[in-house]
Amino acid sequence: MEKPQTNYAFIDGNNLHLTMVNLGWALDYRRFRIYLKDKYHVTEAFYFIGKVPGNEQLYSNLESYGYNLVFKPTLHIPGKGYKGNCDAELVLEAMKRLDEYDKAVIVTSDGDFRCLVEHLLQIGKLERVLAPCRVGCSVLLRKTAGARIDYFDNLREKLVYERKEAPHEDETS
Repeated sequence: MEKPQTNYAFIDGNNLHLTMVNLGWALDYRRFRIYLKDKYHVTEAFYFIGKVPGNEQLYSNLESYGYNLVFKPTLHIPGKGYKGNCDAELVLEAMKRLDEYDKAVIVTSDGDFRCLVEHLLQIGKLERVLAPCRVGCSVLLRKTAGARIDYFDNLREKLVYERKEAPHEDETS
């Protein structure tokens, strides 16, 4: 009997969130986690995110959906908000856990991950790159991943968050 594939996802949370905001749609993170499991056999999903005061409910929700949060300390820059770059943490985590997974799914459109994608391809450990948007995806990342890149543009119907309307007094919507 063949052992089921164990794949890990490494998610650039800031890149994913900001792209969804720019596209004008809200990602249903619960459905996205299920999609990763069903489509790519992802058993562990590491979500890299800056730790910002006041976002505790978001963090709690993501954990309840099955994401393993990896926090980056942030700096508050007056007039600009919070800044925290998780790129190095994502690469380090993917490399530290290399022996734990069969293949990696990298979720980003940032060209800074080109070297990680290239290395994972060379050693036969890249399952897929999922870029939040085709238009904003780095050319370097697209060229390196080649046929192993997919885009969220094609997944909107599956992954968009749909707010449920409250029923009227007669329980109809």
